[in-house]
Amino acid sequence: MSTKTMTLTLQIWRQKNASSPGSMQSYKLEGVSEHMSFLEMLDVLNAKLIKEGQDPVAFDHDCREGICGSCAMVINGRPHGPRKGTTACQLHMRTFKDGDTIAIEPWRATAFPVIKDLSVDRGALDRIVAAGGYVSINTGSTVDANAIPIGKKDADEAMDYAACIGCGACVAACPNASAMLFTGAKVAHLVKLPQGQVERRGRVLNMIGQHDREGFGACTNHRECSEACPKEISFDAIEVLNREFLRAQVTGD
Repeated sequence: MSTKTMTLTLQIWRQKNASSPGSMQSYKLEGVSEHMSFLEMLDVLNAKLIKEGQDPVAFDHDCREGICGSCAMVINGRPHGPRKGTTACQLHMRTFKDGDTIAIEPWRATAFPVIKDLSVDRGALDRIVAAGGYVSINTGSTVDANAIPIGKKDADEAMDYAACIGCGACVAACPNASAMLFTGAKVAHLVKLPQGQVERRGRVLNMIGQHDREGFGACTNHRECSEACPKEISFDAIEVLNREFLRAQVTGD
């Protein structure tokens, strides 16, 4: 079976640095294989630009396996592109058609300043996690997993919330640029575990405080965050976060 190739028009946000104005630039790319990943297609574009003596497009990437959350870009108006539960590096060019025009932009949020082109500084998410502190409980020596008294429902939910890769798609999708789904996932997965109980109150207060100081917006229940999340983190994470925040304020524990 022959491999289909396509010619695409790429509208890409180009910005020299954080202090420079940016704009959308158009590039024509021929011979794009349907089997390429989206990032491989950008690699081909960059090889072409370098050969022509032009500056390559800056974009973040690392594992290219949907694990690290680095490939932060808005593709045709949707974080990570049109396929649900998929990171940009997992998106394949067979999703598009010959002759398509594809718009590629960075995350748009005050808390995510553009570094260059499609690359943004997502350090604000790291600072939210750091504000939550460490689990200080003494877990002792390693024990058999089946001996840890955690119910299956709680264990499953904790794992679901812990699947968050911190890519920031939730922020990019939210009209308020809120990071509540991210913060909620980080709080909720520890709430479900006995090891997370000691710092429970301080953790949620500190993390929400840092969230607000970073300039993220408030959640107004649009639910676009969970729709755009490549790991399909449930919107329930925000409900858990709100309950924990209220509990910490009202009960003091």
